[in-house]
Amino acid sequence: MQTLKRPTKEDLAAVNGRTVPDVIAPNLKVLFCGINPGLYTAFAGHNFARPGNRFWPALHAAGFTPRLYKPEEDRQLLELGYGITNIVERATANAAELSAVELIEGGITLVEKVIEYKPQVLALLGISAYRVAFGKASAAVGLQEQAIGDTRLWVLPNPSGLNAHFPPKKLHKVYQELRIYVDGTTD
Repeated sequence: MQTLKRPTKEDLAAVNGRTVPDVIAPNLKVLFCGINPGLYTAFAGHNFARPGNRFWPALHAAGFTPRLYKPEEDRQLLELGYGITNIVERATANAAELSAVELIEGGITLVEKVIEYKPQVLALLGISAYRVAFGKASAAVGLQEQAIGDTRLWVLPNPSGLNAHFPPKKLHKVYQELRIYVDGTTD
């Protein structure tokens, strides 16, 4: 596997607004949903690629993956019954650049995607973005009352290294709660 070169400021500026392909298939156990791709991720062309993002370590620590995957192995999640998408497709330097309108429109598109692909659980990675996109101002981390058809919604903390409210152990624990739920709900 080729090692990705470290992007320059110019490289990152050039990918502003770029999209990253979904890792998706019908009937997944969990479709993980980020807020939107960061510039590093857009440069790499793989989800959660920025060094310091805790998504891949959290998946492994929670038991979703048998080993620590690298971002460039994101498509291998499909073999395990997992996928990745985003609320908003365009890459930005940070999620704060997204407007409420973009998040709401992204939520509508996400609902359409869930109806088409029918994952068992849609796991939204970021409580604030979920609250805006789905109009659920008082939502908390965990299983939501709301569903999309037969798809249950579960909110997880954003795995960004900037999310100081959830240090690694706490992050791994809440991701593990989802994994236990999914393993306990068989078709």
